[in-house]
Amino acid sequence: MGSLALFLRLVKASLLGQARYPASALMLTLGQFLATGIEVIAVWALFHRFGDVQGWTLGEVAVFYGLANCMFAIADALGRGFDVLGTEFLRTGAFDRLLLRPRPLALQLMGHDVRVSRLGRLMQGVAVLAFGTVQAGVAWTPEAVAVALFALAGGVALFLGILVLQGTLAFWTVESLEIAHVLTYGGVQAAQYPLALYARWFRRVLTFIVPLACVAYYPVLAILGKADPLGAPGWAGMVSPLAGFVFLAAAFVAWRFGLRHYASTGS
Repeated sequence: MGSLALFLRLVKASLLGQARYPASALMLTLGQFLATGIEVIAVWALFHRFGDVQGWTLGEVAVFYGLANCMFAIADALGRGFDVLGTEFLRTGAFDRLLLRPRPLALQLMGHDVRVSRLGRLMQGVAVLAFGTVQAGVAWTPEAVAVALFALAGGVALFLGILVLQGTLAFWTVESLEIAHVLTYGGVQAAQYPLALYARWFRRVLTFIVPLACVAYYPVLAILGKADPLGAPGWAGMVSPLAGFVFLAAAFVAWRFGLRHYASTGS
């Protein structure tokens, strides 16, 4: 309970700090909304020009898009501390101060800088999800809602795991490698479209290495009530989001390995 209280206090302090400059926070949030909105226009233009893509309609893809962006928006807000670990903590020596506190290090980093601007991406994702619901005729039964919430939680865990791995790399590189952005922002882009559209080797990467398909593709199929053209059973989407939590657990194993090899700056 003490750790949770500390986390909530850190989140509150972060949000109150941003609230001191409401115009700036509002513009950053609006900027996030508009920047991600350009991606929506690109998806719409694709379907407007070519119509359905291999049997997938714009409404169905909008459900993929909305859910994936909601996942990443929440994970990005919580994982900011891991994203800036090298530049704001390791390089300056401030990381040692976190180690001295008798509280879980991961919670301290997660509460370090919860950006209110991430609401822009979250709201945009919810809006596109609502659009996809109408266009695809999604029936939000209790079962569909449960699958969506489970997928959302698994997706947040997955993207947070990627950010944890990015922070882990900083123990050796200080600067975060761009490959991490390939997995975060690139992962969002990949999860926005059905897995069946990709080449076989890429489908295997998205299923067994970075399991984005498990938190987005299979659950959305269950929500849409659509059979998988790749032949996966209908119940796959109800259990596949567990892969996101497994990925996060594996990321924290790597994190603890990196932490054991951390050498203080001595400052």
